[in-house]
Amino acid sequence: MKPTQPQPSQFNSSQRVQIEKPIYGGAFLARVEGKAVFVPLTLPGEQALVRIVQDKRGYATAEVDQLIGTAPQRVSPGCRHFDACGGCHYQHANYATQLEIKHLILRETLERGGVKAPETIDIQSGEPWGYRNRVRMAFDVAGNVGYRARRSHSVIPISECPIAAPLLVRAARAAAELWRALAPALRPTEIALFCNADESALLVSVFIPHHPANLRFDEFAHALAEQVPALRGAELVVDYLAEKRRPQSLRTIARWGANSLTYSASGFDFRVDHGAFFQVNRWLVDSLVERVAAASSGELAWDLFAGVGLFARALSSRFTKVVAVESAPAATAALEHNLHGTTGTGVSAETLAFLRHNKTQRPDLIVVDPPRTGLGAEITSLLSTIAAPSLTYVSCDPATLARDLRALIGSGYAIGSLALTDLFPQTFHLETVVHLHRS
Repeated sequence: MKPTQPQPSQFNSSQRVQIEKPIYGGAFLARVEGKAVFVPLTLPGEQALVRIVQDKRGYATAEVDQLIGTAPQRVSPGCRHFDACGGCHYQHANYATQLEIKHLILRETLERGGVKAPETIDIQSGEPWGYRNRVRMAFDVAGNVGYRARRSHSVIPISECPIAAPLLVRAARAAAELWRALAPALRPTEIALFCNADESALLVSVFIPHHPANLRFDEFAHALAEQVPALRGAELVVDYLAEKRRPQSLRTIARWGANSLTYSASGFDFRVDHGAFFQVNRWLVDSLVERVAAASSGELAWDLFAGVGLFARALSSRFTKVVAVESAPAATAALEHNLHGTTGTGVSAETLAFLRHNKTQRPDLIVVDPPRTGLGAEITSLLSTIAAPSLTYVSCDPATLARDLRALIGSGYAIGSLALTDLFPQTFHLETVVHLHRS
């Protein structure tokens, strides 16, 4: 028996609504006949005529047909592609309002998840434009680069991206033009670009759906370097998942130039390789590191989900020994390099496996910076068993943070301080740094 398909909305085609508050994900809450309706590109206090585009059992989503009354916090977007492009969500609000929105969402998400937020939530913020050191763009059928559309998976070609370092957009557009000239039959699917803070060095990864018969990647990379002198290295990656051919989805088949760049942050030059994780906001990296490592010292610290060692390197000047745990192959070599000559040691392992094998140890501090999925039940249980006196949680998702904090607090931890670090202005994404201690 086939599953029941969503039925057309029983609402009228156009409804007048009052926008109540923001919700995590970029939309804002309104109600029609008591039912929650999620409306993007609005602000609390505004009224709008909206059109229901998806009606589910528990909520509906809508698009604005007409704004009837606008909030004083509304401003003109800083990008011509805003609304069509799905990358940004809050460009229609002034920056102070964006911070208020994220503060409200963070507090409400924690408390809804059973975690009492501190009376004061510190806010770290910086310049809200030009901050991204990394972007990943897609190609449309004509070979133009852009981002996924807000309302679909189609590609919106872009001529600018004001939240990104200018070098990234310039290089992406140059790469697309060169690719069309040199390999028009081999259409790439995506391109990833990463630069250091001062835009003096750039790494580029081009993704294609199948192995090419005639490979001219060196020619492409040389030509791109002539147009973009900051280019230090480029790689060509086959994404087999794009054609659903094999379980193994990605394989690098060609490289040009260096495999890494040097990124200066927090008083140290970090090696960052192709594909390795590094914090995305080039204006706030130093502040984030200082927040994570603040007022901490002792004999032993663990940095779990360590990446290339951004936090571990700072901790190495404060602790007699630092163990940095990372499993991603793209990061482990750089992690070892970045900790060379310090009190830090890199361990190539999954965090869960590391904790299972070291649960009888008790470091003075544990730092965790997990992916969006959070820590999960077993890792939080093991952390509770190890019971380090201090635990710092760096989170990029308030819902999974609330879930994990509830478990940690239930095991005897208490929140010492909590900070909202706005690494992603103009978008709904937010970073949180929580310092916990044993109560």
